[in-house]
This record gives sequence, C-alpha cells and structure tokens, in this order.
Amino acid sequence: MRWSLKIATVAEIGIFVHWTFVLIIGWIVMVFLAQGQGYWAAAEGVVFVLAIFGCIVLHELGHALTARRYGIPTRDITLLPIGGVARLERMPEDPAQEFRVAIAGPVVNVVIALFIVGGLSVAGAWKPFTEIVWIGGTAADFLLRLMWVNLFIVGFNLLPAFPMDGGRVLRSILARKLDFVQATQISAKVGQSMALVFGFFGILALNPFLVLIALFVFVGAQAESHSAQLTSFIRGLQVKDAMMRRFSCLSEEDSLSVAIDQLLAGSQQEFPVWRDGAGVVGLLRGRDLVEALSTRGRFERVGDVMEPDYPVVEDDEPLEYVFHKMTSDGLSTLPVLDKKGAVVGLLTRENVGELVMISSAIKRRGDNQPIRRAA
Repeated sequence: MRWSLKIATVAEIGIFVHWTFVLIIGWIVMVFLAQGQGYWAAAEGVVFVLAIFGCIVLHELGHALTARRYGIPTRDITLLPIGGVARLERMPEDPAQEFRVAIAGPVVNVVIALFIVGGLSVAGAWKPFTEIVWIGGTAADFLLRLMWVNLFIVGFNLLPAFPMDGGRVLRSILARKLDFVQATQISAKVGQSMALVFGFFGILALNPFLVLIALFVFVGAQAESHSAQLTSFIRGLQVKDAMMRRFSCLSEEDSLSVAIDQLLAGSQQEFPVWRDGAGVVGLLRGRDLVEALSTRGRFERVGDVMEPDYPVVEDDEPLEYVFHKMTSDGLSTLPVLDKKGAVVGLLTRENVGELVMISSAIKRRGDNQPIRRAA
C-alpha cells in the first residue's frame, strides 16, 4: 500500500506500517491524558497497543506461511489502524486449502492465548476476568489483557463476513457443494448484511470506529464478489482473447512530437517502444509523456522518457494469471508478443473489463460458451 513504511522482514515477507497507524497511537495518548492518567499510563497504553499489533502480525504470518505451503506467495503485510492485511497473490480455490489458509490466522491467536494461560498458571499469577486491572497493574494484568484481546480477535475474525477470515471459512464450506462464484456471492451478501448491522449500531452509538469497520467490510465483500465473477469469466482464456490488436508502437529515436500525434490520433494512452534488432525495450506512459513535455519539451527522445525493461507477455499465456499479476503489480498495460518476439497486441485492464461485460451479457442469454477470438 502507498505511504507505508517498511519496519521488518520475516520469512522473506516485508512488514509495513501505514502512516494512518500513527492516528491510533495519538488517539491512545489523548484518551489517557484526557482521563488524567498521566504520561506513564499513556506510555503503557501505547506499549499495550503495540503488543496487540505484534499479535496481529503473527496472525497475518499464519495466513501467509500456510498459503506458502500451497505455492501462493505473499507480497507483504501492512498494519492499519483497523488491523493487518496480508496481500496474498491469490487465495486457493480448493475449498480445503482455502479453509486452512483462512483458519490459520485465528489459530495463531488461540495459541498465543493458551501460551499466556499456561505461563501465568505455572507462575501462579492467574486471575479471573473480574479481578484484572485494566489500566496499570502488574505484568500479569498486562498479559491477561493481551490474552483476552487475542480471544476477541479470534471471535471477531471468525464472523462470517468478507474480507475477514470467517467470510473465507464460510465460502470454503459452501464451495464444497456449490460453484465457487455462487459460494462467494452468498458469503459476500452475508458479509454486507453484517456490515449494515455494524454501521447501524455504530451510528446509534456515535462510534466512528465501528462505522469505519462496517464500511471496510461492505466494500471488501463487494470487491471479493466482483473478483470471483471476473475470474470465472476469464478462466480458460488466453491473453490473445482479450488483447487490443489495433495499436501503435514508437521507436526509441522518435521525438515526443511523434508520440503526441499518436496519442491524439486514437484512444491509446501507452505505447510500446521498439528498437531495431532488439524488439520491445520499454513502454511510454501517457503520464510520463505529459510530464516530460512540461519539463523537457516535445523534441526530447522517446527513449529518454520511456520506462525501460518493462514487462511483456506472450499471446498464449493464461489470461487469468496475467490479469491477476497486472492487478497485484499495479500494471495498466502490457505489450503482447508472439513466439517470434513480434509485438502483436496490447493487454489493458480496460480491455479485460470490456471482455467481462460482453461475456456477462452473452451469458444472461443462456450462452455459456467462452469468447475466443480468431487468430
């Protein structure tokens, strides 16, 4: 995510903190000081919050390392004020595998809670819930508070609402009997219904944090449903079935004036850059063109403005894999090559979206045959 600071790397997975994380730290300090607790109590409160987020990191690593067992890498883990997000390349579509990946996070929190219970019991420092000191207190009080928070994390995450773990557990159970898309849609509707309940009580209680969680759950459930539908439409297709075949290339020796002419002549916004004898050597983005015009002028070489060594794909690669890679890497356009290395098309996210709209319209008519374009 943008505006995130990397703080560590664990098991080759980057751990990031989003800048909004400082808001919760500032809020904790303000609450303690407003209650007259003093700076020492505020500092202890901050340490407790950091301990909670340490447990959340372990929770997300549980997901990530379980997914790795099934060949699914994790791009990074980012801490936000409302929790943590592990960006897996994808979720497994095998119901049993998705169940294990989804349940791994809550299991980690259960293990943490049991470890605290065992340690305090051996040390003779165990206290019942009613005797815990919630502000200040001893180290045992600190650990008991942390134990209960971990159990709360388990219960909250297992609510059957996307994008929380419980939504994925529910989908994995439904997918044993239903189509993956149907299972996703049912789980998403359950999640959005719960989000509306969260939002209603958040408004009644004047609790902006609960309203924020409701918005997060509602949008996340909708995004998951759309993603599943898109995947179902493009599965089995190749890049050539969705690529744009009418396009223009530029030479790296062309001036930006030539690029302006091509930009204004059609709807193409990004241009593969060609070098004789070497093939595609980069991509000229529309935004880079505009920025270069304001700083260097229109007689600058395309080769000095393009993004070099830009990734390319072959026309017979699976569209599903390539599109998800584009989405995760933030790529809007990919040059498409044939087996001889010649540029034969451009794959854009807009083109894939148009293919999905067309496929959806045709499917509503009862035609379930995938769209395949002639070579």
